[in-house]
Amino acid sequence: MLVLLPPSEGKASSGRGAPLKLESLSLPALTEARETVLGELVELCVGDEGTAREVLGLSEGLRGEVAKNAELRTAGARPAGEIYTGVLYDALDLATLDPAAQRRAARSLLVFSGLWGAVRVTDRIPSYRCSMGVKLPGLGALGAYWRTPMAAALPEAAGDGLVLDLRSAAYATAWKPKGEVAGRTATVRVLHAPTRKVVSHFNKATKGRMVRSLLTAGAAPSGPAELVETLRDLGYEVEAQAPAKAGRAWALDVLVEEIH
Repeated sequence: MLVLLPPSEGKASSGRGAPLKLESLSLPALTEARETVLGELVELCVGDEGTAREVLGLSEGLRGEVAKNAELRTAGARPAGEIYTGVLYDALDLATLDPAAQRRAARSLLVFSGLWGAVRVTDRIPSYRCSMGVKLPGLGALGAYWRTPMAAALPEAAGDGLVLDLRSAAYATAWKPKGEVAGRTATVRVLHAPTRKVVSHFNKATKGRMVRSLLTAGAAPSGPAELVETLRDLGYEVEAQAPAKAGRAWALDVLVEEIH
């Protein structure tokens, strides 16, 4: 099972660890593209701060993020699972998983990123600020930039098992499963059961708890249909729609009663 996650906008500090080694990150087919984006981002942020804030969509109060990006090559690196914070990652709470579940997380979780393309939670990265919606001066929109390298790297990462896609729309632009990979992919929405409306905050929390449940249970569903049954066994209310045509993903709705 491969689980595709969005990153968090907020991130923990880099700390004092050894600096980034791009060649050590998972999905080595993305190394050249990562180097290109990193170079463009650092160059932007060592230049005019106002321009950098405008490109990155940062307010005056977040000007420190520009300085942080300027030092990405020398900043300390930590496991991505410690860098990403926020509602989904708080609910997932990787640090408190038992050792077996942590090993499953290391194998199955893939976090998408405007800067790195995608990383495993064990990959060591510095804290940064660069969303997939950013348009870097020399590269344009990052969502579009990543499509070609991702198309080469992600099918291999997906292997021949289930792909559980929990990404937000912005990060889904970087890679869309196609062909037979799409047929074993399940996308998930979280809906308020009484109104059938999409929820926001609780969407992230529910997805984090759902992934934690799968990891803790040691669940290894072979495809979307089995995933639906597994989630129901774990206590989730799930409605599923199989694709009408080949080469399309399953659509799963997880229903919740409360909105926090």
